[in-house]
Amino acid sequence: MSDYQQYIAEKEKIDFFINKGFRIKDVEENLEGSFLVLERKDGKKEISHEETLHIKHADSRKYFASLLIKQQRQEN
Repeated sequence: MSDYQQYIAEKEKIDFFINKGFRIKDVEENLEGSFLVLERKDGKKEISHEETLHIKHADSRKYFASLLIKQQRQEN
């Protein structure tokens, strides 16, 4: 897989969960990339659903960082 295709694949995974109502809950960085923890809360039952994505491409990490900044601005 080319670098660009890897970036697009990771970006599409992130977008899929964001569009389903998930929010970024936690990010863990290490030498193998980033582990992005996404959470969606069901307001009626107060049940949360978590998904973890392993993000390896640097451009994908920049992309979710921009989404995280946007999310934090909306919360304030």
